[in-house]
Amino acid sequence: MTPTASPRHLVHLGDLEQSELEDWIELSLSIKRSGAAPALPGRSLGMLFFRGSLRTRTSFEAAVNQLGGHAINMSAASDFWDLEAREGVVMDGRAPEHIRDAAAVLSSYVDALAIRPAPAGHSWELDRRDEGIHAWAMHARVPVINMESALWHPLQALADTMTMRESLGALAGRKLAIVWSHAPEPSSPAVVHSLLVAAARFGMNVSVAHPTGYELDGEVIRRAKNAAETSGGTVEFTSEREAAAKGAHVVYARSWRSIEHYGNTTLAASQRSRTAGWSVDEALMKLGEDARFMHAMPIRRNLEVTDEVLDGPRSLTLTQAENRLHSQKAVLTRLLGR
Repeated sequence: MTPTASPRHLVHLGDLEQSELEDWIELSLSIKRSGAAPALPGRSLGMLFFRGSLRTRTSFEAAVNQLGGHAINMSAASDFWDLEAREGVVMDGRAPEHIRDAAAVLSSYVDALAIRPAPAGHSWELDRRDEGIHAWAMHARVPVINMESALWHPLQALADTMTMRESLGALAGRKLAIVWSHAPEPSSPAVVHSLLVAAARFGMNVSVAHPTGYELDGEVIRRAKNAAETSGGTVEFTSEREAAAKGAHVVYARSWRSIEHYGNTTLAASQRSRTAGWSVDEALMKLGEDARFMHAMPIRRNLEVTDEVLDGPRSLTLTQAENRLHSQKAVLTRLLGR
């Protein structure tokens, strides 16, 4: 195994030019239709999870194996230890090893590294820097793939964009409603951040509905609006679910935590207690234009969305989940394929 001099990383979709992003989506669709050649014979992918995973881990391992390669799964909960990301610090804390050293060693074992960091969860200003995933990309001599950091989830966005293309055809001018949903333990905004920017880049008209206090990251919003100006799409925000869903071709539900009260569990819980009505039901779906329903999963039935919608004929959730396999094959083929 010989690492490349300048490896290509996928930390967020901004690492791809628009022509490349379109190529990766088309390749994903082609792989789903016709299968993929074993593009990774003798290749290996190291997967490091600093927090849990179900779909990402399973779909990635299956993708590598089906392409003729080999995946090595490691969990910080059982297989290794905390790693230090900061540069120039005296390492007298919990972490016994620096990412600089771990990345150098693992780069000599595998052909690519896929990382799911664990944000500390105390300060959004600190976590949004994504120091962990950037440290891996800086020090690794092989491609690094982000399997969801605090700020971005590019793999989910690729599968989501593929799913919308598969269901709707051309995306320019189509309306996507991203609707915040109530859950006792909201997720990070990473999925929504990546989806928002991806949809804007494809010229979609995106309407994001959320309660007051659940605003997305300001820099991400700026990126999305700039992308929409270039593509001819639009990005808007509202506190009314009905306004977002009206005329939508896709209603995408997602619960994300409040950046305003990030790290303050007491204030966050109090804020969340006033949002119980934020869910997706058939009445909301009927406001759309033959709207499809999407959600990245895991999903809390009859809380975030009713069984009627989730199990109905316009639900794309299982297709989304399946498409993680095909789109990640495309990622691996483009980054590692011979």
